[in-house]
Amino acid sequence: MDIKVFKTFLEVVREKHFGRAADNLYITQAAVSARIKQLEAFFDTTLFVRDRNAIKLTSAGERLVPYGETMVRTLDQAKTELLLTKDYAVQLTIAGTPNIWDAFLQHWLSVVTEELQGYSFCAEVLSLEQMTRAQMERTLDIGVSFDPMKTDEIASQQVAMLELVLVCSQPQSASNALTQGYVYVDWGTRFASEHAERHAKMPPPYLRTSNGQIALNFILEKGGAAYLPRVVVTPFLESGQLYEVDAQQPWYRPVYLSYRKDAVAIKAISKVARLIDKTEPLTPFVLQQAGDSNDAE
Repeated sequence: MDIKVFKTFLEVVREKHFGRAADNLYITQAAVSARIKQLEAFFDTTLFVRDRNAIKLTSAGERLVPYGETMVRTLDQAKTELLLTKDYAVQLTIAGTPNIWDAFLQHWLSVVTEELQGYSFCAEVLSLEQMTRAQMERTLDIGVSFDPMKTDEIASQQVAMLELVLVCSQPQSASNALTQGYVYVDWGTRFASEHAERHAKMPPPYLRTSNGQIALNFILEKGGAAYLPRVVVTPFLESGQLYEVDAQQPWYRPVYLSYRKDAVAIKAISKVARLIDKTEPLTPFVLQQAGDSNDAE
């Protein structure tokens, strides 16, 4: 089975439209339909059904998605690694959740790529479940998250501690900040349980999100409050765009690095882990640039 057939299938899944999938893949809509029919014939099942103007996956199609993603990701990684063997000793694939990248990994990636010579890196944004599955399938070398991975094959070690502070768009008490426009950000399962204990009597949040950047943009534009990394909000605290709720104690969230215990590149992974452990989180590069631009004006 040609891997292009699976790539086409996944593109249709993403777009829920044969025409848009064809445009994205630079092929005709007839070619997309032919590839989907080829896949359906191979598995002897229907993968999509039309519902008015929309295309939906059948139950068989839903079950095929993770297998298709694994096949495409594995082949792409193998192709990349084979092409890199002439120039690089090792390629490492690193993944983290969106919040991890915004608050910590972006700066760390700059440091590690400068420090390690002879390495090539692939960086991805994945959920904890996706990282666990990818490591089990040996398509991911390093996963970074707020929660350790709890499987026998994977080792997890704490490599950093991130400080979260309650900030708001205008000076106010903690009780007002948590009841008027509060945005709940998902900082992992441990944070969820501790948050429920610390703020047991607060009303439902105004907005829930799994992305700290979304929360930051929202409260800057609409007003409100949220727990966000100090390293991210520092420029906004200094400029007076945000205010820290003084009466509220900061929250410290451990950052974990995970990898397969029997990984082929275990020596390289160990070097990376030591670099992460020694890297202090700094204000993200984009925010630093913004601050520098404002200073220049």
